[in-house]
Parts: sequence; C-alpha cells; structure tokens
Amino acid sequence: MKKIELLAPAKDLESGKAALIYGADAVYIGAPKFGARSSAGNSLNDIKQLISFAHKFYAKVYVTLNTILHDNELVEVQDLINELYKIGADAIIIQDMGILELELPPIPIFASTQTNNYTWQKVKFLEDTGIKRVILARELSLEQIKEIRSKTTVDLEFFVHGALCVSFSGQCYFSHAIDKGSANRGTCAQPCRSYYSLLDKNGNTLLKNKYLLSLKDMNLSEHINKLMDAGISSFKIEGRLKDINYIKNITAYYRKQIDEVLKNKEGFVKSSSGKIVYDFNPDAEKTFNRGYTDYFLNGRTKDIASPDTQKSIGKCIGKVKSVKKNYFTIDSMYPLSNADGICFFDDMGILQGTSIYKIDSDKVYADHIELLKPESFIYRNSDFEFNKLLSSSKTDRKISANIEINESDEGLVIHAVDEDQNKVQLYEKVEKTIALNSEKATENIVSQFKKSGDSIFKIESVENKMSSSLFFPISILNELRRKTLDLLEQERIKNYHKQEIGIEKTNHPYPEEILDYKGNVLNHKAIEFYMRHGVKSIDQAFEVQSDLKNKEIMITKHCIKYQMGLCAKYDKPNRKIEEPLYLADNNRKYKLEFDCKQCAMKVIFLQ
Repeated sequence: MKKIELLAPAKDLESGKAALIYGADAVYIGAPKFGARSSAGNSLNDIKQLISFAHKFYAKVYVTLNTILHDNELVEVQDLINELYKIGADAIIIQDMGILELELPPIPIFASTQTNNYTWQKVKFLEDTGIKRVILARELSLEQIKEIRSKTTVDLEFFVHGALCVSFSGQCYFSHAIDKGSANRGTCAQPCRSYYSLLDKNGNTLLKNKYLLSLKDMNLSEHINKLMDAGISSFKIEGRLKDINYIKNITAYYRKQIDEVLKNKEGFVKSSSGKIVYDFNPDAEKTFNRGYTDYFLNGRTKDIASPDTQKSIGKCIGKVKSVKKNYFTIDSMYPLSNADGICFFDDMGILQGTSIYKIDSDKVYADHIELLKPESFIYRNSDFEFNKLLSSSKTDRKISANIEINESDEGLVIHAVDEDQNKVQLYEKVEKTIALNSEKATENIVSQFKKSGDSIFKIESVENKMSSSLFFPISILNELRRKTLDLLEQERIKNYHKQEIGIEKTNHPYPEEILDYKGNVLNHKAIEFYMRHGVKSIDQAFEVQSDLKNKEIMITKHCIKYQMGLCAKYDKPNRKIEEPLYLADNNRKYKLEFDCKQCAMKVIFLQ
C-alpha cells in the first residue's frame, strides 16, 4: 500500500496541534533559527511537545532549516540538527547542500523547494545523494511531474494550496537587492506583492500602479487523484504565517478531499491513524485567498495573476442591486451577518473594503460604500459566523480501539487493541462481588468501558467474556479503563517506527559544471559538496555580491506580455509595443527580459 500524506504548516505549537487534530498526517514547523520564515521560529521545547503529540497518531513532524548558511553558522546548525534528532524529529528540510558535509545523525533529509527542483535530472541527483524526499517546484505541470516520477524513486512532495511565490523558488533575489532582506535567508520583504507601473522602451506607461507580480493563491483540490497517479505522495499546504482558523479550515478541507479519493482508490492509504469528526463544513473560499488558480498544473493559462490587489478577496457572494447613502441591497444566496468583512472593486479597479454593521431584511448597512455601484460584485473576505464557529470548534481526532474483559482468579484481565494492532493486557486484582442484577451489571461494565474520556481513543466495541456475572463500583471500572487506555497509548508510542537514514558522501556528477550566483553557495562546505560532484566553477551567492547592477533578481513562468495578450507564441497581438519593457515603482526601474525559448520572464536590477 502506498502511503499518502497530507502535510500542513505549523506556525507554532498551538497551530501544529490544530493541524493534526483537523486531519494532517504530518506538519512542518520552523526550527528556532535558519528557517525560510524567520518570523516563524519555534523553541526546541515546543517542537518536542508537538512531536510527542503527533507520534501518538503516527503522524510526523518535519523541521525546516531551509536557508543558505554562512560559514560561522555551520557548527550551530550541526548542533541544532543533533538536538532535533534527539527530540524525535522525523526529518529536516534543507536548502543548503553544505549541511550534507556536516557530521549528521541518521535523520532523513528532505530537499526544500528552495533547491529549485524543476527537472528530473536535478531530482535524480538529489535522490542519489541520499535525500529521502524532494519538494518539487510549484511551476511544474502534471506531465513534468510524471516524467520526474518515471526517472526517480524518491518520495515526491508537491504544494497543493496557498500563496504562490511568483519566482522560481530559491531563485528570487528581489528582496535582497532592494533592502537586504534575503528570501534565501528567511527575511523576504515580498516585493512581488507591491504595485508597479509597466513602461515601454520610451518611458510610456502601458499599465499604471498594478500588482503586476502578484499571483492568485493555489488550489489543486480538484486534482488530488491525478496527482496521486502522477506520483505525488505528500500533498503540502502553504501557510506557516497563517492564523489558526486558516489551518483548521484548510487542513479539514483537504483531509476530506483526500479521503474521498482514497475511498475509491486501490493500493493507496493515508499515512497516519485516527478518525476525525468535524462539527463544521470546511470551505476553502471562506478563509484568506486572493482568488484561486491551478497555476501551471494543466499548462499555461491567463487566470493566474491578481493584478488588482495583493489582499484577500474571499468568496464572491453576489451582485449589488441598489445603493443608498448608508446601505445597499444585494442579490445573494449567502446569508450575511453583522461584523462580516466585505470588499468590492470600484470603477478604477481598486479594491475597497468595509464591514457590515446591520442587516435589515434585504438591506445591508455598511460604512464607506460611497464608491459602490449597482452591478458590482461583493466578496466576503471575513465571515464572522464561520470564524466564530472555527474558534469554538470541538472537532476531535480519535484512534479506534476494542476492549475485551476476562475474569482471572484474583480479579480481571483486560485486553485492548487499537486500529494499528497495538495490543496490551492489564492484570488487576479486584474484589469480585456477585451481581444481584446480572443484566444491569453487564450493561454497566460495557457502558463504562465504552467511555474514552479525554484520551486519544474511541472505543468501538467492548466484549465482556467473564464467566460469571460480577458487580464492580463505577469508580473501579473508570480507573481500570483509564489504566488500560494509558497502557495502550504507551504501547503506541513505543511501537512508533522512526526512520533513521544516514547520509553517505557521494561523488556522482551534478547536472551542471558551472554554478553562478543562482547556485546559492554561501559557505565553504557547500563549495566542497559541489566540487566533489564535478562542478568546476562556483560563483559567490547573491547575498555576498557587491555589484548587483544588471543582475537577474527574479525568474518566473508568469509572463506579463502573455497576461496582456501580447505573446507572439500564444497570442496574435493586434498591437506592437516597443521593448525592452520596465517595471517601475516609486524608487527604481527594473528591466524585463523575455526568454521565449524557456517560456519565462526575468527581472533585471539596474542600479
């Protein structure tokens, strides 16, 4: 059986536990330092607590150490990895290949998407290096994923939901170029979410103040089956900076989607234990989103960008019928509530937002609606009732178990087995009293043992195999049940299978012989790694370059010319524009280069 994993983000211990309760088979969380989200670091103690919680469900915890490293950080990173191994981390996620040159414990290593895993040759190289899993580039199509799978056997992980970096991962230097906040060092300032004007060769404005590098959010929930068939074994949700309600809703949403596929798919099974009972219906449109796209999974489409806003627009709920001074009416099948956040695009295409303070029949009262017009679409980007439901949700995850009760000479023998076939026996000396009411006594024993309280178990069946009818006080039965379930939980933890895989130094050839600054080589250990694998020339990482002029600071499959219908390959443009084109903000201009052979757009830093 091929194990399928739903992998959710954990900003902190609380959100990590929520991800697991709401359906994740694994979570990924930032180490105290050196993760690609510097503001989402966690203490070793919190990570240890999360690991202990996850392992009860046979779920996993992966720790991110996916930044590039300076020489003076290598010893600290080596010590940190050893500590993570000791507290039971299931894998670490890395970008810097210099880490593979360190003295490491036998902990599985995953190659971050920051290592630019775009070709089968790169993935095969990483597999032969001893990498246990490769996190693929978001830009890949289904056919490219299939090709990678056909050439490799390593575990493949793929993002299926959340915010999209417009640049190829690990290949963006925009933030560092403008304010020294390096994406490869975990401090990206997200310049892709800023607005720019598009200028032609002569300085004419083609587009003014648009979010030209901002993309919609990814949602591949309708493609889970195809991705499984293509070879993906781990389905990853983006969002280590998202709030806990986002984690609950989106994790539950994908748990249901994946389970529906698994129900009808032979040879595949989820990779952790337990059944989740939800007290709400997850809805991906009700939490943060900029509109959704399937990106390049099914080839290039025009529906990937979000040029009018970088903010969440949420769910389209209807069209405005009329507008008065302080209220409007709307044609909508979705009920609105006081305190809902709503937004709309004005006549200039600018997103306007407000909140509802009163509902009176078909009248919706809200502030700041002077720019709202009839026929405008209304989006709800904050659903007050849904968020309240998530905040108070009692959703729980339980592991199925069965109990059998037998009589011994001195008391009782209780057998328990869980859904993973972990078994325990509890021998307990108990005073035996013949029951006056046999039927009621038996009923009482079964009912008390069926209660699982705040344990991780759900008792599916209780079989009373005692030869005589005995009475026991409820307090005794409850204590026996508690001891039995405690034993079973301890047995689960004892039997948890933790993979231990060491990295051995190899010398198979790297797919390239020359690495420029986009190789992200920042320390001498990384240099040793690449040279041993046949790389003959290695440039310094962008982060330590002194002259940035005319350097490529971003490469993306998103193409502004294609978005505007001006691509000679895909469109038949009815107008010509004078190139080169430039992006301009309030401070600088950035040159655009279009690599039509690679079907990619490059952003060049000019000063």
